[in-house]
Amino acid sequence: MAAREGGYVAPPPPETAPAVKKKAAQSSRSWIVVDPSGQGTVLDADKYAIMRRVQIHARDLRILDPLLSYPSTILGRERAIVLNLEHIKAIITSEEVLLRDPLDENVIPVVEELQRRLPPVNAVCQCQGDGKEYQGGQNDVEVGDEDESPFEFRALEVALEAICSFLAARTTELETAAYPALDELTSKISSRNLDRVRKLKSAMTRLNARVQKVRDELEQLLDDDDDMADLYLSRKLAGASSPVSGSGAANLFLASPTVGSKISRASRASLATVRGDENDVEELEMLLEAYFMQIDGTLNKLTTLREYIDDTEDYINIQLDNHRNQLIQLELFLSSGTVSLSIYSLVGAIFGMNIPYTWNDNHEYMFKWVVIIAGLVSALLFVMIMSYARHKGLVGS
Repeated sequence: MAAREGGYVAPPPPETAPAVKKKAAQSSRSWIVVDPSGQGTVLDADKYAIMRRVQIHARDLRILDPLLSYPSTILGRERAIVLNLEHIKAIITSEEVLLRDPLDENVIPVVEELQRRLPPVNAVCQCQGDGKEYQGGQNDVEVGDEDESPFEFRALEVALEAICSFLAARTTELETAAYPALDELTSKISSRNLDRVRKLKSAMTRLNARVQKVRDELEQLLDDDDDMADLYLSRKLAGASSPVSGSGAANLFLASPTVGSKISRASRASLATVRGDENDVEELEMLLEAYFMQIDGTLNKLTTLREYIDDTEDYINIQLDNHRNQLIQLELFLSSGTVSLSIYSLVGAIFGMNIPYTWNDNHEYMFKWVVIIAGLVSALLFVMIMSYARHKGLVGS
């Protein structure tokens, strides 16, 4: 056990894992540090110790605060990459990765993947020192690729793969629930189905915004070579050791963000003079493009789902309009019948009044014909009204 820059570093004992989990859940200062060998160490330190450890500013560390709401961001600093992607809140340096809230259920797989992807360098060197020969084949290629790729890129790749897989899984779950619900709504319009689709549409809108932000961040990085060059921590670290870099660069970096940015440019310029690869960001560009295509595919799935929801809404509106038209037709039918019957009732009421008139005597047959003619006129009036409504398109044929 050792104290390191104000933070107490100690691996969690297996027998006290529940206690450590409870403590980490209550504290917002819990981090896990993963080194290039894949070893993880729990770090409980305040923000000032973290700032001194990775040499970033408070505004950058504030982005990783779980109590504050910041959009997805990938920032390249002089000696670190600040990564805020949904639940993945990490600081990547050229020597280690610091992940916040290591006992979160969504962060644990990221830690395990980091420990699996980062090869045990010490063990490899020890095997080579002992004179043991490796079997030829795919393992040699994988180890060689891992050795060629900088540490910060391997850690960044794990984080991007984790967030892309996480969002893709959420999208798949949403599709699994949404498509059957939409199909059920088209077959039966009910309050229950409408409320179910409303909740799914709200969830889709929120998820679409999250995926869109990650995609925009990757696109912004791909569009700016300088921003991608800022993520080459190993290159800048090598440039910092050149004569151009002053001995007081670290102190000036902590003093002012502007000065730190100037130091970063000067470091890259000095390294470009020595190696001539200042603008060579092809490796990182290929890495970002791969996950940009993946997150863009996820966004396309959400766009397709949204279009399907919009088409379902249009279909439901058409059905509702059809039912509304049917009700209007029924109302017109009943109103026409009422008008025709009212005329017939009026004639019958006039001639059915019990009032003594002299012209009523010996003319009972005339009353019958009047009632019959009134009925025929009413029926004819009803037919004429319905024909006119059908001619104007108010009633379906």
